[in-house]
Amino acid sequence: MISTRTAAAVLLTVASLLSCPGAARAAPAPPDPWTRLVPRVPPGWYLPWQIDTPDQLLAPRVYEPTAAEDAVEPPDAAAGTYALVEYVPLEEVATRTACTKRTGPYQRAVERWLKLKVDGKQSAADCKAVRAFQQAQKIQPAIGFAGPVTWARMQLISAGKNPNAGKKCPVRTYRVACVDLDRQVTWVQKGTKVVFGPVSMRSGRAVHPTRKGWHTVYWRHKNHVSTLYGTPMPYAQFFDGGQAFHAVYGSIHTVIGSMGCVNLTLGDARALWGVLKNGDKVYVWGHRPGT
Repeated sequence: MISTRTAAAVLLTVASLLSCPGAARAAPAPPDPWTRLVPRVPPGWYLPWQIDTPDQLLAPRVYEPTAAEDAVEPPDAAAGTYALVEYVPLEEVATRTACTKRTGPYQRAVERWLKLKVDGKQSAADCKAVRAFQQAQKIQPAIGFAGPVTWARMQLISAGKNPNAGKKCPVRTYRVACVDLDRQVTWVQKGTKVVFGPVSMRSGRAVHPTRKGWHTVYWRHKNHVSTLYGTPMPYAQFFDGGQAFHAVYGSIHTVIGSMGCVNLTLGDARALWGVLKNGDKVYVWGHRPGT
């Protein structure tokens, strides 16, 4: 019989690959057929360069959602979806390892945060300190593995009540949604006052990065669904091409990033929906660690 903890670890070793599904309705194709990128059009001799058509490259056609779409709230996530369950080597769980000797993907960052010797190598002292942090934060399994959940929790704690202490997000008299790729946190500020967050997020992976700089929220769709992947994107708020803030029905704490969107938990995406409006500004900076 497989234990609940082992089953959870099995499920959590599979990284999400459909994390920024993008736009459900493609913009009208340009006049020049050689520049078209159309979802669900397979590669062929007539499109020799077209290997992929990630939705993040396609701005959705702006239309007015129906009253029915606006009235219905996206369904809740399954219980436990956003639990702080760390990605760990399966055999460590199977053998009931109390303190791992393995080096985690965020080893250096976690060592730095805990003020340990930063050498990127797991030691007995490292494991003991990481495990203590995990137990205090109720991260399971607490075996001292420096994985993405542990690292993300540290970044959120560091952001605290003053996420813009480093003054990396421009202060304006109007609302600015701040997207910190370095720490994988986002918040909204108006002047120096934080009006939303900070909350944890997941941005684009190396090959599909969340685009940096200034953007503008230009289209919002509460019950959006991707055409390319058929995946729900609850509380989608598009700010650049097919890139948007939206919820995902899965963990946002993964080594691999999204397909360009800023992924949030359902609760955080719902709260952000009530804060931002069309025309609000978004500022993105930094670099997502990992892939």
